[in-house]
Amino acid sequence: NKKEERGIVIRNKARLVAQGHTQEEGIDYKEVFAPVARIEAIRFFLAYASFMGFLVYQMDVKSAFLYGTIAEEVYVCQPSGFEDLDHPDKVYKVVKALYELHQAPRAWYETLATYLLENGFQRGIIDQTLFIKKQKGDILIVQIYVDDIIFGVTNKDLCKSFEKLIKDRFQISSMGELTFFLGLQDSPFDLVAYSDSDYAGASPDRKSTTGGCQFLGCRLISWQCKKQTVVATSSTEAEYVTAASGCAQVLWI
Repeated sequence: NKKEERGIVIRNKARLVAQGHTQEEGIDYKEVFAPVARIEAIRFFLAYASFMGFLVYQMDVKSAFLYGTIAEEVYVCQPSGFEDLDHPDKVYKVVKALYELHQAPRAWYETLATYLLENGFQRGIIDQTLFIKKQKGDILIVQIYVDDIIFGVTNKDLCKSFEKLIKDRFQISSMGELTFFLGLQDSPFDLVAYSDSDYAGASPDRKSTTGGCQFLGCRLISWQCKKQTVVATSSTEAEYVTAASGCAQVLWI
């Protein structure tokens, strides 16, 4: 299932995969290592982009592994429900980097990296999932995590040209400005306040109780719970007293 940042399923996915666990090293595959961005590298990218005031966007490459090609000879059985009735005993020769093949991630990475390098990008020396391109005083930084791509730019026109560059070669889903990536979510630095009252809960004077809390950037910074100084004649009046107290605290913050 494909989920969005709140964990809600937005669409179902199904794909044909190979039984990669049956492959034998040295026979069915050789090189399998593919660079994968460390979570620290992604955090560093986001921190640097925030510091420099970059515009950060995200895109996803659809069926990314199928863009890679493999050099080894690999054969798979005919998938159930899609058998060739004229040749039921024959198998398929795999040309594309089918999902679950050991060499599939490497084949996809090499395909994408080669395309970026051919179009003027420079690859990071230490982090080889990072690609940089400078153009007329502007800079474009691209961070790759398998089939997810996030990129930061100093110029929105450069963003559009990069999206076009990728679309010319791959089928992608453009997700706009980055809000959620690998469990990292953009949290607004807003001041949010909540208030409530317990009408006539105190005895014997029948005074109401005020309660409230204030959050800054999704973090609790202030809270109150105290008896009101006046006797409210209705629950509505008690709520107004509570709201006034909460507003005073917000204005002070």
